[in-house]
Amino acid sequence: MHYRVPLIFDPQPEGGFTVTSPLLPELITEGDTIDDALENARDALAAVIEIYREFGKTFPAELTLENSGAAVRLELVVAEP
Repeated sequence: MHYRVPLIFDPQPEGGFTVTSPLLPELITEGDTIDDALENARDALAAVIEIYREFGKTFPAELTLENSGAAVRLELVVAEP
């Protein structure tokens, strides 16, 4: 199964980013950099999927990609060295 999960990377005053998803309130993590935060978001999403399965909870329909072979839009933030 493939999922399309919107993520919000919120910069923190002390540095780093907090990551949340408007469609999965259980998903919350952080990282010192965007790369760290994205990696932690992947781990957090895997944990949320496991919890949903364990409790028989269904994912919001808009997260499921019906055609896993279809193109997926992804926006990235790239820091210029």
